[in-house]
Amino acid sequence: MLKAGVLGAGHLGKIHLRLLKQSNKYNLVGFYDADANNGKKVEQELGYNFFDSIEALIDAVDMVDIVTPTLSHYECAKQAIAKGKHIFIEKPITNTVEEAEHIRELLSQHNIRGQVGHVERFNPAFLAVKGDIKNPMFIETHRLAEFNPRGTDVPVVLDLMIHDIDIILSVVKSKVKNVSASGVSVISDTPDIANARIEFENGCVANLTASRISLKKMRKTRFFQKDAYISVDFSEKKCEVVKMKDAPESPGDFDMILQNAEGIKKQIYFDNPEIKNNNAILDELETFADAINNNTTPVVTLHDGTEALRLATQIINCF
Repeated sequence: MLKAGVLGAGHLGKIHLRLLKQSNKYNLVGFYDADANNGKKVEQELGYNFFDSIEALIDAVDMVDIVTPTLSHYECAKQAIAKGKHIFIEKPITNTVEEAEHIRELLSQHNIRGQVGHVERFNPAFLAVKGDIKNPMFIETHRLAEFNPRGTDVPVVLDLMIHDIDIILSVVKSKVKNVSASGVSVISDTPDIANARIEFENGCVANLTASRISLKKMRKTRFFQKDAYISVDFSEKKCEVVKMKDAPESPGDFDMILQNAEGIKKQIYFDNPEIKNNNAILDELETFADAINNNTTPVVTLHDGTEALRLATQIINCF
């Protein structure tokens, strides 16, 4: 079992602590939090071992799980890599693209593994339809959330939209051609609502909307491609796949047939992929353990995290 330590014991950090503790692929050694009062409180209430210095924790583990505020990701990662420790780092990978690229260089020099916490890659609804998404040409995403002061230290693009940016980059195998966007600050000092249009060289267009000042939650993405429409509800963990194929010469009474202006007939049919319930955060942590143990490429690499941040930065620069 890999010895694991967590940096950061906030809301998400405590979730990581609990999951690492129950995982049979890790031995949770303990955690460090910059707020000593919070660290001692978590230790007393939840029983995890609190280290009073980041150096001591890093020295005691094989893998460092970085769940600190984004602004500190870079320094935490540098310290862990310098000691030859594998790093799991929450999204966004760092505060700037330059920091992310430097971490990637350091990781390569030390020949260790790194993974970024883009957890929606492990959402069971997305996993169920991932194999059906082939060369999408239009993508529309809506990620809306009620206001929560946690996370407002960064624009909504880095807080929420970056999830959808990563998903889109994982399925569109083409370079970004053009980016246009707008964002508005309503409550925070940084944009709380944003819309972006991303055009790819292969002709695919993605339209993304993210808001953290909505009255209801929504996390939906729709993919349109030749002869198929695919919908993923990341929040409800539901999906829908609607496909078209050439209509049979003698359709049945209940077959859905469409005919275009040229007289070509298509049959519409619904595919309901099996959705396997999972804990996405536990899965991302355990697949990282597999990558370390088997010396294989993590599911979400530091390159993936860097490219998501690069595109997010392009969007923010449009404001």
